Amino acid sequence: MKRACARIDQRKPPGYVLATMRAKTQVVLLGTGTPAPDPARSGPATAIVANGTAYLVDFGPGVVRRAAQAHRDGMAAMAVTNLTRAFLTHLHSDHTAGYPDLILTPWVIGRSRPLQVYGPEGIRSMTDCILKAYAADIRIRTEGVEALDPAGGCVEVHEIEPGIVFTDSNVTVTAFRVRHGDWPQAFGYRFETPDRTIVISGDTSPYDGIIECYRGCDVLIHEVYTEASFAEVSHKWQEYRLKYHTSTRQLAEIANQVKPEILILTHRENPGGTGGFRPEEEYLDEITRLYSGRVVIGHDMDVY
Repeated sequence: MKRACARIDQRKPPGYVLATMRAKTQVVLLGTGTPAPDPARSGPATAIVANGTAYLVDFGPGVVRRAAQAHRDGMAAMAVTNLTRAFLTHLHSDHTAGYPDLILTPWVIGRSRPLQVYGPEGIRSMTDCILKAYAADIRIRTEGVEALDPAGGCVEVHEIEPGIVFTDSNVTVTAFRVRHGDWPQAFGYRFETPDRTIVISGDTSPYDGIIECYRGCDVLIHEVYTEASFAEVSHKWQEYRLKYHTSTRQLAEIANQVKPEILILTHRENPGGTGGFRPEEEYLDEITRLYSGRVVIGHDMDVY
């Protein structure tokens, strides 16, 4: 690894660079966006890098190119041919539209091992449909002059239930159910490594048991919308947010009980039905009225 973080800029709070360089386990925000096509924010995707190995959570649009950017910026673990382990929170399109890219592009440029994917019921069917859709491409690339190793284009799918879903010498990954509207299965993930515990909320509204799922984490990466935007959307979208997402007030109340070392805001909702995006200061102002811990806005390519 050439350097400890993929991006350092003046937005980072004091101590960010030092803390990042000391941590053996790092969080790389590859995509912090929503379904809205914001050019500054790719679709949801986060990498946990533990002991030089990358573990991906979600694969929204742009995931492979963001990983390539992190590799170019000095993170050896983020070479796209190293993307062989991925965990999916749920099947919404903004979290999965980069899946064909994740399956095919690393293989085309040299991945020789199957992609291991862990996720909710339905991910196996989605995988089969993608491979069927690209069957002609796969055939030409394996049987033609490219003669690619077919193993690198394979996917080993694991449809999971709550509990420990993966463990190796670097990390233990625990999945927990979250409440995301009408989805019958949606998960958050807890990554425990020798030096850090990281929780990724997935898309969720508050639910009974959320504190226990988050408790003891060093890093909490959480979706959020502002209360100010809630007042501006239609009744339909208000109902949607209450069932599917978490407000700044709700998140502040959660953080006050969990007390993570750092709270990272991601998947910030644009106000459905009104267009436009909320200013970052609105999120921070609303949360810090109720929560005094360290909280930051996540941006694509930030490393913590």
